[in-house]
Amino acid sequence: MVTVPPASPHASAAPLRDRPIVVALAGMAALAAAMGIGRFAFTPLLPMMLHDRVIDLAGGSWLATANYVGYLLGALACMALPWWGRRGGRAPGAAVLARSGLVATALLALGMALPWSAGWPALRLAAGIASAVVFVNVSGWCMVRLVALGRPAMGGMIFCGPGIGITLSGLSAGAMVAMDWRAAAGWVAFGLLAAVLCGLVWPVVQGAAAARPAGATAAPASARAASPAQRAERALLTAAYGLAGLGYIVTATFLPVIARSVLPAGSPWPDWFWPMFGAGVALGALLSTRTPAHWDRRWLLAGCYAVQAGAIGIGLCWPGTPGFAAGSLLLGLPFTAITFYALQEARRIWPAAGDSFTGLLTAAYGIGQIAGPPMVALLLHRSATPAEGFDWALEAAAAALVLGIVLYGAMARRWPLRRN
Repeated sequence: MVTVPPASPHASAAPLRDRPIVVALAGMAALAAAMGIGRFAFTPLLPMMLHDRVIDLAGGSWLATANYVGYLLGALACMALPWWGRRGGRAPGAAVLARSGLVATALLALGMALPWSAGWPALRLAAGIASAVVFVNVSGWCMVRLVALGRPAMGGMIFCGPGIGITLSGLSAGAMVAMDWRAAAGWVAFGLLAAVLCGLVWPVVQGAAAARPAGATAAPASARAASPAQRAERALLTAAYGLAGLGYIVTATFLPVIARSVLPAGSPWPDWFWPMFGAGVALGALLSTRTPAHWDRRWLLAGCYAVQAGAIGIGLCWPGTPGFAAGSLLLGLPFTAITFYALQEARRIWPAAGDSFTGLLTAAYGIGQIAGPPMVALLLHRSATPAEGFDWALEAAAAALVLGIVLYGAMARRWPLRRN
């Protein structure tokens, strides 16, 4: 009788971080928590907070601003960490930062359920910091890990996470409204959901994403030197990407409120437009990974901006259920694709910068977001009706996207791609 030796446990089950599909799904779950809950759960919960009379529209604008200021600060911190490491400081690894940000996201969402409105701006500020830290570090860790595992194409799955998180938060908020939940209960539910997602990510995202090659050192100063034309190209990319932050944020912050101000009272549709936006985000993330590598990313970015500007225009010209539905889906479709293409373009024009340029772009995007809610508050104050104020804000957002299209077109014509 032949005895078969027992299989090694390592042969039968590879560690979770060594399975490409698990790594991609972990990145997706992390971004669903950080973006779908940490940043955007406020959007579907804002109408509930208004209904509960714990906040007004102006207060909601400032809470949103606090979150976007935090996102900017988190991006700046991520940009500074490589510099700190080169100066001899001991910077925490990407996995540690990502997991810490996810824990903070869950705790801060739970904190919003406390009846302490004076502390809410600080909580939303901290949630913004955590969102940026998770976004930069999880996306970087997972993409490097997938390259090390020989499956870089699966990186596109990661960016479906924000769309899935937005869809889940929107559908959940709609169910909460139907069951007459209070906003505080909604924050508790989202905090618990973030904790569950954090638990799923925890055993996967750990340690270094890939071994550092022996003898690897930071790029010398000469390698990082840039000509005036290169500096101008990088500056224009940063400015154009920042305009995307302003272009989408008005709708992304106030979509359910805008819909309720236009549609008949009692209409069930406002609770569905935000999940439609999230579905568009997830679909766009998948489609963006299918574009050929040789296509000029600047023209793709211009096209994405055109789709978002058109989505805003549809809502303005067709302020009814079909218009809001089409506008929500189209606004979400290029949302993650813009980030994906911009990061690809950043690596092309400044490959030696690494995460520093990514942090700079994220910071510019954050500045654009910060400008949106105060602009809405100002226009609402100066308008005769809330609907008129929102129309002015949406027109300004669309104009920012059109300006971004002009910048990308100018860049593509001034610095055409060199074909081998």
